[in-house]
Amino acid sequence: MRTASRVLDRFLGRFLGPLPGLAMLAAGLALAAPLGAPLTPVAQAFTGGNFAACRDPKVLDYIQRRFVWTDEHVLKRGLRIEAIAQPHENRWQPASQTHLIPRLYCHARALMNDGRTRTVWYLVEGGMGFAGIRDNVEFCVAGLDPWKVYGAHCRSLR
Repeated sequence: MRTASRVLDRFLGRFLGPLPGLAMLAAGLALAAPLGAPLTPVAQAFTGGNFAACRDPKVLDYIQRRFVWTDEHVLKRGLRIEAIAQPHENRWQPASQTHLIPRLYCHARALMNDGRTRTVWYLVEGGMGFAGIRDNVEFCVAGLDPWKVYGAHCRSLR
């Protein structure tokens, strides 16, 4: 008599083939490669050294590029972030049994092309990139979230 788990394993193996094994291999390789930027002690403490920090140039560049895309396709105000200065860590939430995703909350000053300086709030989520590979960055520029996607005054990213 077959157990339910053996039947399920056989069923999934027949239809998925080597995909689960390849996904695990890809995830392992992606997590083994460091991001290349020096990490802050806080980031190293809860990630083992493979987690992007608030000052990581890749994180700041992503925010700038993504803001341009969002403005061109959604806001349509002709705004750009010229530079991001003074990035700081607000708080961190390490992965645990109750919080499975490590999160690093940050803020910085965004120098806009209209001459204004705005606060940008952002968070880096460990392992939440596409298909669980790499990190995810969510951000909100104060005063430029007309639909309150991140709550009033970017509250959910603070």
